[in-house]
Amino acid sequence: MALATARYAVQAGGAVIKAAGVGFHATESKGYGDYVTAVDRESEEVVVRILSAVFPSLPILAEESGGSLPERGWVVDPLDGTTNFSRGFPMVGVSVALLEEGEPVVGAVHAPFLGFTFTAALGEGAHDQTGRRLQLADPEPRRAVVSTGFPFKTPEEIPRLVGTVERVLRRVEDLRRPGAASLDLAFTAAGVFDGFFELGLKVWDIAAGALLVTEAGGIVSDWEGRGGLPKNGNIVAAPSRVHAALLEATRAG
Repeated sequence: MALATARYAVQAGGAVIKAAGVGFHATESKGYGDYVTAVDRESEEVVVRILSAVFPSLPILAEESGGSLPERGWVVDPLDGTTNFSRGFPMVGVSVALLEEGEPVVGAVHAPFLGFTFTAALGEGAHDQTGRRLQLADPEPRRAVVSTGFPFKTPEEIPRLVGTVERVLRRVEDLRRPGAASLDLAFTAAGVFDGFFELGLKVWDIAAGALLVTEAGGIVSDWEGRGGLPKNGNIVAAPSRVHAALLEATRAG
């Protein structure tokens, strides 16, 4: 029931976003480089209502309404890629994960403008919207295309990232920067990308996507190689050989 509920919730939140349409949307600033729109809040209201109706006893940590990180409970990103959305770039996602003992056991990520939905449950694999099971290839790193994001909310981390990007580019074929971490991870699980690394993300950005990657056969760690969901938000996610190459680059920073 948890997986079906997560899938339904992200698609319902995505329907709110899709109805708002691709185009320019007014933003409010929550801080440097951190924005919210009315649609973020509307999507979150729908997602939280669904999760609360089915699992009334479970706490919910949601990006806009807040809460504390639960050992057992839901984490919600109702609109990942708000800057993209506000500027008419349709690379946005909705992400929901259920945590048990602080680790994701159910995850769903939906891309409303692209029509993709990715789901995973611990020990049951990861799947796309057609039901196809996701299984990562493990390419030679020099043939890998990986994605990243920039720490625009924490500019003090920019030198660390810049040095890491240079080291990564010397190890892989190419690099992408879509601007929505939940989709970066989902696309890594689906084999669109061969890996993903970023600094300083929040748990709602990565919990569902991290489970997608591990259930598709990949490895998720922090930048020092510690396994499990990176509570510091510094994440490396990839199949084995690419993960090793990315970890060489992140550890050197």
